[in-house]
Amino acid sequence: MIILRMKGGLGNQMFQYAMGRSLSLRTGQPLGLDLRHYDRAREHGYAMGQYDLAATVLEGADLPALPRKNPVAYAFSKVTGRFPPLLREKSLGFDPDIAGHTGPAWLEGYFQSERYFSDHADTIRAELTPASPPDPENARWLAEIKQERNAVSLHVRRGDYVRNLKFAAHHGSCTPEYYARALEHVTERMGATPVLYVFSDEPEWVVANMPLPGEVKVVRHNDAMRNYEDIRLMSACRHHIIANSSFSWWGAWMNPRANKVVAAPDTWFADPANVNPDIWAQGWARIKG
Repeated sequence: MIILRMKGGLGNQMFQYAMGRSLSLRTGQPLGLDLRHYDRAREHGYAMGQYDLAATVLEGADLPALPRKNPVAYAFSKVTGRFPPLLREKSLGFDPDIAGHTGPAWLEGYFQSERYFSDHADTIRAELTPASPPDPENARWLAEIKQERNAVSLHVRRGDYVRNLKFAAHHGSCTPEYYARALEHVTERMGATPVLYVFSDEPEWVVANMPLPGEVKVVRHNDAMRNYEDIRLMSACRHHIIANSSFSWWGAWMNPRANKVVAAPDTWFADPANVNPDIWAQGWARIKG
């Protein structure tokens, strides 16, 4: 069995599932989810319940002991071979050893690269589409976006990137210069004036502080409990301007159009000690800001 140690918010969880599911398909092993990271209060909770996942949530005796919490039990499980070995990603970038692993494994990492799952893209997109249809408000927005030929999603990530000093130092926020250059790039590639659909965890801040040209529609009706609906709406846009955020990464990647234009920040992490050379999907433009 492949066991995934899930952690982080929705975008991170989607990366972890996509990697684990692809590895499961390649090796023919079942996929299990370890959700103990969420046993105590976190900035973000487990958020994959709205998807019809090809995985089983494991509990209790079906899970190996945590090394830090119960080192003796963990050591015993390693000796007896009852549970698969714990494998952690070696860096933020693509890890070929994990991608090429063929046996049972207990995996921990963020796995933020489409290189882990691009060979199963259709399956991943199908399984990471919400199982339930959108509610009336989201259905109205979805229909409008699908009819708008020049729809461009623009995501502004603030929230914990600004409020949490540790996160701010690690991630940082995209600058106004980045958004200006990204918009210029997308407009030029489109050959038309975009209709901007703006998504943010602080939409009122965007309205007050980010004057944007042309027709702008701010999507602000989905709260944190329904943020998956924002990803569904983003993915329906023709083109995308994303933040340095796994959330809008997925909003762009879930769009299956081969001719989509995606502008992404050239600098993903504010802390230069953190580098992921594989975060940008194939064909995406890296925009300096």
